[in-house]
Amino acid sequence: MDAFLIKGGRPLHGDVSISGSKNATLPLMAAALLTSEPCTIRRIPNLSDVQFMGEILKSLGAEVTFEGDSVTIRARKIHEVGKYDLIRKMRASICILGPLMGRLGRARVSLPGGCVIGARPIDLHLKGLRALGARFTVRAGYVLGETKRLVGTEVFLGGRVGPTVLGTVNIMMAATLAEGTTLIESAACEPEVIDVANFLIAMGAKIQGAGGPTITITGVKKLHGAQHDVIPDRIEAATFAIAAAVTRGEITLKNCRPDHLGAVLDKLRETGVKAERRGPDLVVSHGRTRLRPVDITTQPYAGFPTDVQAQMMVLMLLVPGISVITERIFEARFMHVPELCRLGAEISIEGPSAIVKGGRPLSGAQIMASDLRASAALVLAGLAAEGSTTVKRVYHLDRGYDRMDEKLRTLGARIERVPDRPESE
Repeated sequence: MDAFLIKGGRPLHGDVSISGSKNATLPLMAAALLTSEPCTIRRIPNLSDVQFMGEILKSLGAEVTFEGDSVTIRARKIHEVGKYDLIRKMRASICILGPLMGRLGRARVSLPGGCVIGARPIDLHLKGLRALGARFTVRAGYVLGETKRLVGTEVFLGGRVGPTVLGTVNIMMAATLAEGTTLIESAACEPEVIDVANFLIAMGAKIQGAGGPTITITGVKKLHGAQHDVIPDRIEAATFAIAAAVTRGEITLKNCRPDHLGAVLDKLRETGVKAERRGPDLVVSHGRTRLRPVDITTQPYAGFPTDVQAQMMVLMLLVPGISVITERIFEARFMHVPELCRLGAEISIEGPSAIVKGGRPLSGAQIMASDLRASAALVLAGLAAEGSTTVKRVYHLDRGYDRMDEKLRTLGARIERVPDRPESE
């Protein structure tokens, strides 16, 4: 395992190119299972999760070829059983379920894993596919699905914390090959859902309404191959925007789709951070004014994203005053708080809210990442802290950020990847 050694206190300046979206790439790759013809997906990020998905598709019989920032998938002949140990490693592996049920009418998929940030059941996935005519049992860690045919119907996906992105795309993918028309109500509205829908349409699917709460899919008999460019990763863009603020620097985010960052930019501007759109780019700077604390509540898109909550907490630690950050999506997403406190942060947890008392300087220490977005927050804290910070277990970070340490170095950060040695050493 690797760690990051960071020497903080240096403002970041320069341009950074935002990579393709992880949360779009993984279901896009799964969608290629719906056709026997080759599909090419471009602008994919260089991430361990993307490699894992490639291995999962190979285990199903697909041909997967990575070349630069593109992947070509040909699922000429596939079977319904994927490798148990591969699929259980990440949450997004569940998105192979819909394509397998749509194309083969059967699937044997292990229950998925991923970051330990709270309960993320797949009941809405199964509910929607059952409504289309699938039958499921859970046995020995596998979800076993079968159907003679899928038939379009109305599917309601409202859940305890709002619509499910992977559930929406799973049902949307299966419905493309179902008989008749499927209406998904309370669908997730995230840009990643639109991206998958656009790819499916390029493959010959008939889909209307993606990006809104109601999606209509009219089934077709067959899909064909297609090419597609992945949208920029809005979470990576938000993380680098906050990096500019916490280091008192200025960063130009190249090709970042500012229109996907509305809630994040609104809160950054409310604190006093400057964010200026320049076409597909965004220039973010700390500015010269004293920043103000803000309260944040995470919500489904287009609200403030849960995946940016931890990074925004770091900024609030540096702003004098009290801010309240409330997590409404996952119940275990404050695991970064004890590690931030090792750096000198003053944060208390009250139910779903974190009370942040900002304005105290952070000082470097050895800290440990617990999940993907917590890792990013700890790196940001290390960049802002005085002295040296070691962030251990950055394999979490490599799951969702494309060469983050390299990109930060081009901006002037003093950060290097080092062996993650046991504490006894």
